Formats: sequence, C-alpha cells, structure tokens
Amino acid sequence: MEIRNNNTTAHLKTAGGALLNWWRAATLDGLIVGVLWLIGLELIRVPFAPLWAVLGGILQIVPTFGGMIALIGPVLAVAFSGHDEWRLGLVLGLYGLIVILEGLVIGPYVLHRTTKVPWWAAFLGPIVLGIVIPFWGVLLAPPLLAVVFAFRKQPGAPPL
Repeated sequence: MEIRNNNTTAHLKTAGGALLNWWRAATLDGLIVGVLWLIGLELIRVPFAPLWAVLGGILQIVPTFGGMIALIGPVLAVAFSGHDEWRLGLVLGLYGLIVILEGLVIGPYVLHRTTKVPWWAAFLGPIVLGIVIPFWGVLLAPPLLAVVFAFRKQPGAPPL
C-alpha cells in the first residue's frame, strides 16, 4: 500500500508541476501580447492605449475569443475619438499581426521553453483537439499537452 501511495504522490507532483509550468507559459504569453498591444496602440495613437494593452494581455488567457474581445476597446476608442478610418484599419491590422505572431511563433515558443512541449505539438495540438472537441479542445490542449509531455520526460517513458 505504501508503494502505491508514493507512486500516486509522484504522479500528482508531476502533473501539478506541469500545470504550474503551463500557467507560467500562459502568463508570459499574455505579458508579451500585452506589450505588443501597447507598442502598436501607442504608435497608432489610440486613446487609453495602456488600458487596452493591459486588457489585451489579460484576455490572452481566454483561448480563441480573448483576442477578439480585447479588440473591441481599441476599435471603439478610435471610432469615438473622431479619427479617420485609416486608424481603424491600422488597429485591425495590428490585431491581425498580433494574432498571427502569437499563434504561430510566440505561443508555441513560450510553451516549448516553459514546459518542454515540442513546437509541432504546441502548434498542432489545439487545432486537432479543436476539431475533435470544438471549443473545449482548444481550451484544454495547452495544459493537457504540458501534462502529457511532463510524463513523457520521466525515466522509463517511451521516446516520442
């Protein structure tokens, strides 16, 4: 009974450590996205740019919809400040650039550096799970990948 209890404790520590590392990766990802929002919005001269950048970084934690929700504030700020459509187009272009950078480069890189999830798995995991389990697959893919690859790193685990 004692051996089984130690084994369970070791598995819980591995899973807990993997989830903690995933949370660190998600926080760092949000921080990087927030800085990108701040730089871009300040260059475009959007009113209340620091507020929108902080919200953009915080909402980055919400998969798929967080970035879209973060876009509402800067778009409304530009629309109500009497600026032309050119600035509105720049804000939308900034959003597109941030989404592409985060999805293809920043997110997979940060997840790999923090949790040792391979880049290809960090990139393809949310896509595959999003097809298998719409919405929930995208939400659960990064922490699930962190736990799976934490167990794969243990001694005696088969190589991938």
